[in-house]
Amino acid sequence: MVNSIMNKKTVNEKISDALDASFETKENKTIQRKKPTEIQVKGTDSEKDYWLVRKNMKELISTGEEAIDGILKVAIEGDSPRAYEVAAQMIKAVAETNKDLIDLHQQMKNINKEETNINNITNNALYIGSTRELQDLINQERSAKKALTNHDIIDAEVMEDDE
Repeated sequence: MVNSIMNKKTVNEKISDALDASFETKENKTIQRKKPTEIQVKGTDSEKDYWLVRKNMKELISTGEEAIDGILKVAIEGDSPRAYEVAAQMIKAVAETNKDLIDLHQQMKNINKEETNINNITNNALYIGSTRELQDLINQERSAKKALTNHDIIDAEVMEDDE
């Protein structure tokens, strides 16, 4: 069984034998992956992580597209249902990675919004004044009503009986 696998002819070789013709084939390209480079981004850890993840996802998408091309060539040459199934799975994986890349942008936008909100918080505010002034400041509608009722007070003198 091992010998039959080792001696298995490629599609091109089978066609040459059947047609009793020879033809030149191009050498298979070997995929050389670039070594990951260090991302030089100034900023917070979340920004550095964002750019690193973004770069990795773009590389995965690129590699996936190359793999899809190769798998489709194999599927067309071999006319194998399994090869088409693998190609479909690879296309789905690349599409999901593209969606993940878009989600990454939204998540980063949310993180930036949270960091902005955190920077605008005022702690330990100090108010100098009486509690009545503070209450009037807080509830201006109530203090406006009080001002109106204070003007309506009638001054009266109290008379005592001498009996």
